[in-house]
Amino acid sequence: QVHLVESGGGLVQAGGSLRLSCAASGRILSINNMGWYRQAPGKQRELVALITSGGSTNYADSVKGRFTISRDNAKNTMYLQMNSLKPEDTAVYYCNAHIVQYYSHSNYYWGQGTQVTVSS
Repeated sequence: QVHLVESGGGLVQAGGSLRLSCAASGRILSINNMGWYRQAPGKQRELVALITSGGSTNYADSVKGRFTISRDNAKNTMYLQMNSLKPEDTAVYYCNAHIVQYYSHSNYYWGQGTQVTVSS
């Protein structure tokens, strides 16, 4: 039984900043890749940023230079620092994690999402 919970979303003006958090809880032996996704109205869910257990990162071109993904393995928590926000960043942001629950079993989990709204 594993749960992911996002927090930190809200309303911000263009040019502002927000920091999202994703905390994993439950039976967890280790966490492999973690990522942030977002889904805007009328658009397909897209990958925003990815981070491996070793700290390697990938970003969507639209957020490079503005967003930073990080993780704290001791806390089973992932973060997304979002700077220079634009109205087009408005979306529901979801965290995803590949979690090893037992030595022989792993699975992918989604959080419930947190709303980010950027006003012009």
